[in-house]
Amino acid sequence: MKPVNTSDQLSKIVIEGYKSIAKCELEMGCLNVLIGANGAGKSNFIGFFRLIAVLLDQRLQSLVGKSGGPDTLLHFGRKKTEALSAELYFGNNGYKFTLEPTNDNRMMFQREALWWNMSGDKGVSSGHFESQADQHKTGIKQYTLPIMRRWRVYHFHDTSDSAKVKQTHRINDNDFLRENGANLAAFLFRLQKHHASHYKRIVKTIQLVAPFFGDFYLRPTPDNPDFIQLEWTEKEQDIPFKASELSDGTLRFILLATVMLQPENYMPSAIIVDEPELGLHPYAINVLADLIKSASSEHQLIISTQSVELVNQFDAEDLIVVDKHQGASTFKRLNNDELGEWLEDYSLGELWKKNILGGRPQR
Repeated sequence: MKPVNTSDQLSKIVIEGYKSIAKCELEMGCLNVLIGANGAGKSNFIGFFRLIAVLLDQRLQSLVGKSGGPDTLLHFGRKKTEALSAELYFGNNGYKFTLEPTNDNRMMFQREALWWNMSGDKGVSSGHFESQADQHKTGIKQYTLPIMRRWRVYHFHDTSDSAKVKQTHRINDNDFLRENGANLAAFLFRLQKHHASHYKRIVKTIQLVAPFFGDFYLRPTPDNPDFIQLEWTEKEQDIPFKASELSDGTLRFILLATVMLQPENYMPSAIIVDEPELGLHPYAINVLADLIKSASSEHQLIISTQSVELVNQFDAEDLIVVDKHQGASTFKRLNNDELGEWLEDYSLGELWKKNILGGRPQR
């Protein structure tokens, strides 16, 4: 595992009592690739980072209500799990909380604190229904809360005709690329105008996997200059096509390339993507792996995948194997040394298929 290189990156995570995760304690690196069978718990691990965003935005009770109550968030419900707790470490600093269900089907903070290893927990509070982390008077919050707020959990699965990435949207919605890519055209328009070198790199990378692709055709919509819609042209042609005329795989790759190659000042503190390989050609998966490895040299990435081709592009120590035992998700990092003899004859993907690594369906 390549260790994190700054205190702006998550160095360790502990989760207890969240959905399929009874207990998880993981050292985190710059690149963290989760592999495992369907239903093992990869998506729940990814989803935990969405929960953090909800907490910090003070939308916990809304989430609990929409989810169907505390039992949907607690591991096998409140009859088995009394509370959901977590600890997040950023070098010497950290954030921790414990949530417990109430009789009126809400969740309450049994405890919420910031942490510094020289003096322990700071600003401890309890009995509240929405996060009070912003109200802590300790200076630790400036080293923890902004980092967590800059996590982005990208989800590009929806490429249907009604997908938001294909619709018109406000041209000034361009501060960052939204998690579902809904403002892709506005974001690319901004890059084209103000970050030309990054924009050109994105276009050239797309052309590696889609040789027919010429460029984006970015302009305000003729009917309303406050809106924009994703359009593009074929190589050596000037007729604009709509996003709906891109294949699903090409559109997803465009979104992924934009995430990985965006300018430094737009970059999230952690890039989190669930199954980025969905719908991609094997060659596109290889290019994606190069983008992921390149981005992880400076930034923290958390990826979950089902793709043998993608796994083949990484080192064993980048992988986290997710299995399920007696209904609970388990998380295990691999060790290059332990797999040394195997790796002389087989690729990582082959070892995964042979169930040497774990992370395969269990009978």
